[in-house]
Amino acid sequence: MFRKLWKKFWEPILGFSGFQWIIAVVMAALMWFIYLTSRRKIVNYETFKKFRHKPAIFVFWHGRSLMLSPIVCLGGMKSYAITSRHKDGRMMAKLQHLFGLRAIYGSSHNGGISVLREGIRVLRKGDHSLCISPDGPGGPSLRVQEGALYFAKMTGAPIIPVCFSAKHVWIQNRWDRYLLVYPFTKIKCKVGNPIYIDSKISPQEFEDKRKELEDLMVAQLRELDAEFNLYIVEQGLKTGEFKRAKRMGLEPKLTKRYH
Repeated sequence: MFRKLWKKFWEPILGFSGFQWIIAVVMAALMWFIYLTSRRKIVNYETFKKFRHKPAIFVFWHGRSLMLSPIVCLGGMKSYAITSRHKDGRMMAKLQHLFGLRAIYGSSHNGGISVLREGIRVLRKGDHSLCISPDGPGGPSLRVQEGALYFAKMTGAPIIPVCFSAKHVWIQNRWDRYLLVYPFTKIKCKVGNPIYIDSKISPQEFEDKRKELEDLMVAQLRELDAEFNLYIVEQGLKTGEFKRAKRMGLEPKLTKRYH
């Protein structure tokens, strides 16, 4: 009963633009506090610097977006981020705006064609990149959907996988296992090498590249999480199925660590 009352109270308020800005400012302040009080290490930062003002497609898992925003901001990156049309997505777009990112609204399930057109326009302009979580906004988790590869195929822009992890964290009990970082910790971010997709690639080769990118991104996350001995997050979770299971107390629990 309390959960239903809280939901009826919270959701309408969350839809107001002014309230979204207040939340975004508070969240941005907390993110800066965490980032600036922690020890940071960025692996292969040279690739990030090389493509931060060029057409490139930076991809990261939906649950690993939090501490990438300060890195983007301090690096002076010129980029657009693809975000959901849902009110949660619009609030996140406001948060991203505070870190210098512009928004393209839509997803592979909602407004996919308009997102594809706008993303291609941005990349062909030549001075901005795209930021995409290929398993968002609703999963399956740690599964690469095809959007980023289509952008790369149609524009020639490289795909650059990015991931971060940290020593002291809270992995939220939700489909994407969203990683929240505590202050005064150690944060490590890894920037992958560029991956190019040929414009004349065959359907089978396209699928092979999609799987190659997915395996690379999963390995990137596993390597970083293993360094900090975090819980092992799963692949294949979907937001709708996870919420239904959670209501029945049947959602999967994180129980295994790397060491």
